Amino acid sequence: MTIAKQLAKHVRDAHFGGNWSTVDLKSTLVDVKWEEAIAQVYSLNSIAALTFHLAYYLDVLIVVLEENKLTGKDELSWNTPPMESSEDWENLKGSIWWKAEKIASLIEKLPDEKLIENFVDPKYGTNYRNFAGMTEHIYYHLGQIVLIKKLMVQ
Repeated sequence: MTIAKQLAKHVRDAHFGGNWSTVDLKSTLVDVKWEEAIAQVYSLNSIAALTFHLAYYLDVLIVVLEENKLTGKDELSWNTPPMESSEDWENLKGSIWWKAEKIASLIEKLPDEKLIENFVDPKYGTNYRNFAGMTEHIYYHLGQIVLIKKLMVQ
């Protein structure tokens, strides 16, 4: 198995399960209702805001992989659109599953040599660093979502 295929598997595992940590985004969000997703717990980000934030960066990576352009801005990654219904929430979740699979399929097609090339601009390091970092970022916010869910049932 190539390194690119292993990275793609790691992306899928973080989103859909099968990783050794036994926690993934899809099974964590499956039972979150819209009202819970938008609920404010203490001063923490809402589950909807965290989910949007993760989806935003998947969009950014798709553009990088397809067009070699970095168009994202960190400050925009928290501009969560209004979640006014369960349909809005379900649409957000559906979009993140589609984007995760798209990213994984794009990564697994890369030759391993591409992984050591610069990620658009040398100041961002290599493609490998950024693809692996994206997965670390998913787990970081997934941990927050898990904790917020636990706080909601207290």
